[in-house]
Amino acid sequence: MDIIFLGGLEIDTVIGIYEWERSIKQKIILDIEMAFDIRRAAATDDIAHTLDYKTVSDRVVGFVEASEFYLVETLIEEIAKILLGEFPIPWVKITLNKKGAISRARDVGIIIERGQK
Repeated sequence: MDIIFLGGLEIDTVIGIYEWERSIKQKIILDIEMAFDIRRAAATDDIAHTLDYKTVSDRVVGFVEASEFYLVETLIEEIAKILLGEFPIPWVKITLNKKGAISRARDVGIIIERGQK
């Protein structure tokens, strides 16, 4: 299976359990890998036969910007549900990085895989 990916997608959103986090937007960074067979698109050179990563990006960015979850676990699961439910992909891997969540760590986050590759 081929992989279409979005790397380093930066989005500002309300996320966190602490009171101060509820009143500001914080940056999260997403890396998204999606299984998709690109052979038909390659053979036809037609975007109608591929997974339009701009459309995927716009959907994820719009959802995350409008969300106000307490836990990154909830946010990442909801992103996976959207991707698997709205796009013709059988599998997705998402890395969510909440930089700065721990003062002594450069990166903090979650990696999930959902669906069948």
